[in-house]
Amino acid sequence: MKIHRIVSKTFAEGPGCRFCIWVQGCKHHCKGCFATDTWDLHSGTEYTPQQIIEQLEKVLSDIDGITLLGGEPFLQADELSVVSEYARSRNKSVIAFSGYTYEELTDLCDSGVNRLLECTDLLIDGKYIEELQDFSRPLVGSENQRFIYLSDKISPEVMESYKNRFEIRISKDGAVTVNGMGDINKLNDSIKNNEFRRI
Repeated sequence: MKIHRIVSKTFAEGPGCRFCIWVQGCKHHCKGCFATDTWDLHSGTEYTPQQIIEQLEKVLSDIDGITLLGGEPFLQADELSVVSEYARSRNKSVIAFSGYTYEELTDLCDSGVNRLLECTDLLIDGKYIEELQDFSRPLVGSENQRFIYLSDKISPEVMESYKNRFEIRISKDGAVTVNGMGDINKLNDSIKNNEFRRI
């Protein structure tokens, strides 16, 4: 499967400490998308599910679950379902984002999509709509996006208490990466005011 990047431990992509996989490839091309570099279906790094599971095993005792983002995870549902089933077998929760609605996914009658839905605890669905931008809820950027609870592993109460945040990483070669969700203007203000803490 095509992967854009992996962050093995983050607190900015759902409740608790999470192993996050950004897949490469998206057909939605939402206006105002923050992740246009994940759109190209032909770039990214090739991984097998087993290679990702090997990375996941290294941090298993430190994480609460995995989060699947993108890109569009359900374009690679077969492979991601293998990873998600492994995570669930180790009592870890699975959050999956999709630009498709839950109804659109189920209407596909696709075995891989259905398999990934079966091992997803929380689906965050719907395209990002710039005209409906709203950061008042955790992890979503527009009013239309929904939280679809597919198990009781993650509760609405847990999600209501979760606060949006950003994480900034600086690699040894000086490259800076940012992940998380929230108002980008507030992030810019934080950069100007040097309001960071080491994690």
